[in-house]
Amino acid sequence: MNEPCTLGFAMCGSFCTFDAVLTQLEAMRAELTKIIPIMSTVSYETDTRFGTAADFRARLETACGQPIIHTIAQAEPIGPKKLLDVLVIAPCTGNTLAKLANGIADTPVTLAAKAHLRNERPIVIAVSTNDALAGNAENIGKLLARGHYFFVPMRQDNAMKKPRSVVADFTRLPETIRSALKGEQIQPILAAPA
Repeated sequence: MNEPCTLGFAMCGSFCTFDAVLTQLEAMRAELTKIIPIMSTVSYETDTRFGTAADFRARLETACGQPIIHTIAQAEPIGPKKLLDVLVIAPCTGNTLAKLANGIADTPVTLAAKAHLRNERPIVIAVSTNDALAGNAENIGKLLARGHYFFVPMRQDNAMKKPRSVVADFTRLPETIRSALKGEQIQPILAAPA
């Protein structure tokens, strides 16, 4: 990001990808003017086999240098105050995809997206869901057809054991953000198998 840029960085509960997502955020930190962290309630509160909520919160706050927005009330001012130039949702779960595609804003992340969209600014989606090529295929299609949504290139993460599962290539977050800020979708959206 060559220009000054305030990034909203929202995380949803695809816990198996948290380490990869946070590693990428930490690598991008020097390129960004300001990062405002946002977490869904589930990702903010839930301990899993992939790590504790407290550890992930601490790592996110350290990377951003800001307290985490984790309530609906905290997310609401994002739009009226025009706090963000771009909002990244990484990882973006199937649940969040479905809510975004159907106009449901009942979590800190989905309300942040709704508030941000009122300013006609980009949202970058980094998909991580086991049903991307099933129940959520329609929702991905809806968001691709709308303005202001941009997708990080994605691929099947294990085509033989989880044939409907897709995960974004988180290493491509920086270039996707740069393209989204210019109003362009990075191509190809579907990445080759790893």
